[in-house]
Amino acid sequence: MRTDIEFDADGVTLRGWFYSPESSTPAPAVVMSHGFAALKEMGLHEYALRFVDAGLAVLVFDHRNFGASDGQPRFEIDPWQQMTDYRHAVSYLQTRPDVDPERIGAWGTSYSGGHVIILGALDRRVKAVSSQVPVVSGFAAVQRLVRQDLLPDQRAAWEKDRRDRFAGAAPATIPIVDPDPTASVAFPTADSYKWFTSAAQNAPAWENVVTVASLEKLTEYEPRAYIDRISPTPFLLMVGQDDTVASSDLPLAAFEQALEPKQLEILPGGHYDPYGGTSFETAVTTARDFFVEHLADRTA
Repeated sequence: MRTDIEFDADGVTLRGWFYSPESSTPAPAVVMSHGFAALKEMGLHEYALRFVDAGLAVLVFDHRNFGASDGQPRFEIDPWQQMTDYRHAVSYLQTRPDVDPERIGAWGTSYSGGHVIILGALDRRVKAVSSQVPVVSGFAAVQRLVRQDLLPDQRAAWEKDRRDRFAGAAPATIPIVDPDPTASVAFPTADSYKWFTSAAQNAPAWENVVTVASLEKLTEYEPRAYIDRISPTPFLLMVGQDDTVASSDLPLAAFEQALEPKQLEILPGGHYDPYGGTSFETAVTTARDFFVEHLADRTA
């Protein structure tokens, strides 16, 4: 059963869906949210259904400033705030009588795949962490996605936005994707344009816009620096074999620094294939089995 829920995150109301399994006792639960500028309607329902069928309760929520959630400025992504909001989601789950507060796991993908790495390192209430095609280094991601000759102009845009906002102007924005590979956008790859525009058909609230400051904040975000602190919490990393957005080599190198217990799964295809593409079945089954092993089969 799916119900609409909301919870407080330091004065900002975040909204999402809660899925409850058929259970006469408090169930283990998984908290989920999407990646960079994506909404819960863009493929997360299918993951939640598979998890709940395995006896797991699931909380799926929109990040602040996006979708059904409140927050200002709209379309601004602060990765540290998003990670902190995962912690608020865990706190909300622990208040529910139908959830076992000692058996909560976290699932993240792409940008939020980095969030749950840090979450698992900092918050021991989280008993299992699944990170799918994660951004483990914002700096490296931007260096690879943006043409080197365009980086000085990008930095100049960040500095101008800081000056303008300090003077009271509205935040500058930039499209997330564009069919023109030379356009100035957040994600200048063909597969990014294809996925976002296709997935948006199921997410009427999605808009092709993000603040310029969001990109600057991305360059300052380094989840891989925390990966060796997840242990002793069980950790699952799933890497896209042909990922050209978050890359494949960066999370694989970071995985070497993670301590046991850890599990690695190489997914076929690229960055967006876990969302209903060629690697969906492998990704959802691996994550489901991981959470069942470390949450549902665990004595409360």
